[in-house]
This record gives sequence, structure tokens and C-alpha cells, in this order.
Amino acid sequence: MGSTPRIGKTSFGRITVAGVKYDHDIIIRLDGTVKKRKKKLSKAVYGTSHRVSLSEMEYVYEDGAECLVIGTGQTGLVELSEEAADYLRQKGCQVRLAPTPAAAELWNKTKGSVIGLFHTTC
Repeated sequence: MGSTPRIGKTSFGRITVAGVKYDHDIIIRLDGTVKKRKKKLSKAVYGTSHRVSLSEMEYVYEDGAECLVIGTGQTGLVELSEEAADYLRQKGCQVRLAPTPAAAELWNKTKGSVIGLFHTTC
């Protein structure tokens, strides 16, 4: 497993991870790599990316992850569907949800096998 990259500044529509600026939602893998969030997986089910679907969570989750930090947007609109929450419980993965600026701080303090999903707008 790689090192957990540090999240720097986050603002509406933007997040900085390990000094690299992203202008879209991201996920951070166990090995520290940053990928573009596949919002279409949730949009196909709910018509919005503000409710995380089971199919998106199956994509985000990685075996061995003990914790998932979710940045729910600058004003905190994103929520986890009950099916996605149940899936994570079955995997033994704790979930921490917070508006993205607070989630970035939480991410930087969390130790262990952690993955992240960060919504950068609303």
C-alpha cells in the first residue's frame, strides 16, 4: 500500500491533493492514486450524483479498506444510499461523512487503510 496523499485546499469545484489541483469530483484509492469519480453510476439510478448508489460504492470500495471518508460537497448535499451503507457495513468499512472542507481535514488525520470520495461542488 502506498502513502496517503495529503489534501490541501478545497473550494467550490476544486480540490488539491498532493499538490495537484482537480476540477472534478475524485476518489482516492488505497494506494494513494487519485481517480475521477464515476458519478454516472449514481446518476443512472437516482438521476443525481448527490445520492451515492450501490453500484458506485461497489466501484469505490476496495478490499482491505477499513474506512471511507466522504466529502459531501461544499455545503454538504451528498448522501449515501441505504444500499451503499449496508454494503459498506457488510464489508466492515467505517464511513465518515462531512462537508468537503471538513472531510479534507478528517482525511488528513485518518490513519490506516482509508479510501476517499470527494464531491467538489454544492
